[in-house]
Amino acid sequence: MKRSEVRHKIQNTSLGFLAGYVDTLGFVALFGLFTAHVTGNFVLIGAEMAHPQGGPLLLKILAFPAFIFGVVFTRLMIAALLKYNFHALWYCYILELLLLIAFMVAGIKASPIGAEPTLMAEIAGLIGATAMGSHSACGRLLLSHLAPTAMMTGNVTQLVIDAVDVVRGAADNMVKQRFIKFLWPVIAFAVGAVGAAFAYQFAGFYALSLPIVILMFLMYVERGAMHRTQNMPKVVPKA
Repeated sequence: MKRSEVRHKIQNTSLGFLAGYVDTLGFVALFGLFTAHVTGNFVLIGAEMAHPQGGPLLLKILAFPAFIFGVVFTRLMIAALLKYNFHALWYCYILELLLLIAFMVAGIKASPIGAEPTLMAEIAGLIGATAMGSHSACGRLLLSHLAPTAMMTGNVTQLVIDAVDVVRGAADNMVKQRFIKFLWPVIAFAVGAVGAAFAYQFAGFYALSLPIVILMFLMYVERGAMHRTQNMPKVVPKA
């Protein structure tokens, strides 16, 4: 297996785990808020409006523009970085790292989380939504060759379609490779989701240290790829 293929598998699996972990931790800690799942928040907003339960409706409404802000900021940052030939993915990792650190700090300051959201708890939720907006934008713009890592509905659909073709003997090599490509992020997302639920019980918002470490590892991996690219011999065209 080529070094680049190994790096892509590491990226896809790690980012899938991270997205499932952060989304679930936000849901468990912050009154059912989905930081990475805009559709889920729309469903909860509709349910709360139809049958008010006294939940934090404002937080779920504000999470949408916060997510959008993360997407917009990341898009503009990537456009500027690519214009000047910077390695955009590495800087996207830095941005998400800083946002997750801010999410963790705000969550720690808001703790213990009571029955009603405080201002600091709402700020923590909005920072988390911004972080995952950045995560999603980075995946779409710079990692489109990988399976999506934040939204699993499409991944699971494609995975099941390919699995059916594999079972019925109609899958060629491309379909089998795509099945593996989508399998690992889905598994990683699920493991991250389960792990975050238990981690928050034991460590509170300090549990966000794990995705922060994962991002630091991905930065290290990407830094190595940057150096290898820079050190590759340049081919000088013949006159």
